[in-house]
Amino acid sequence: MFSRVVHGIAVLLALLPAVLVDRAFAQSQAGQAADEVATFDSRFSAVNDLPQRPAQPPAASDPAEHSMQTPALPEPFALNVESATAGPVLSKWNGVVADIRAESEILTRCRSDAHHCPAAARKFLNVIADGRAREGRARIGVINRAINLAIQPMTDLAQWGVTDRWSAPLATLTTGRGDCEDYAIAKYVALREAGVAEADVRLVIVRDFANGEDHAVVAARVDEKWIMLDNRRLTLIEDSAMPHVLPLFAFDQDGVKRFAPQVAEARRTPAPAQTGTTAPSAL
Repeated sequence: MFSRVVHGIAVLLALLPAVLVDRAFAQSQAGQAADEVATFDSRFSAVNDLPQRPAQPPAASDPAEHSMQTPALPEPFALNVESATAGPVLSKWNGVVADIRAESEILTRCRSDAHHCPAAARKFLNVIADGRAREGRARIGVINRAINLAIQPMTDLAQWGVTDRWSAPLATLTTGRGDCEDYAIAKYVALREAGVAEADVRLVIVRDFANGEDHAVVAARVDEKWIMLDNRRLTLIEDSAMPHVLPLFAFDQDGVKRFAPQVAEARRTPAPAQTGTTAPSAL
């Protein structure tokens, strides 16, 4: 009996440092986010008027063929989405995608000529290699942790003098600073480069009702579950463990999708001391 008690105490002592590190990391991130001045919505004047593809009537099909079709896998938070065909959010994402493609050429050259590779690219390739060497949650976890520790939280206003700027990974790692969207973009690209399928990665904007802020995270699907990569914590959680958020947008290789408002609003869970006009999270 005594030996089992001693063993239990040893296990608790082994886990305690990891818990304390994650809590300290979250507190440091929150403290440096206090000077953010604009919500995601306010950055895009037409964010609530995004054109959406008109609903198409279902095409006639043979009943036997229909029964053989594979059902579509659910999106993060198990919500329906509507594709955006125009608007400032789509333009912003298209600009980031173009920058990511340009940086991919730098990564390609670095793989064949490491001696002439920028420091930021070498750092990013190391993160990708560490992720590629693992599978499943381990791959996602090592990338989440590496990117969180590689970037110092800083608002776009403080770093660039503008309210909002989305940077591709190498640009962010060159300065070593960024806000929540920059963390998320770097993780999104790193996961793809590390071998995670296109269909299993999303960059997601949510509204956090615990603090009234909008926040960018990455969702990665593992074993049919969506795992959230958040720069405010080193640990991984599932989307179902984020009940006090309202999902707004999902970004992937197909463009921008908006979570169906009438469905997403049903997730809203009032939080203590909730306010409607607080500043957004930088990180």
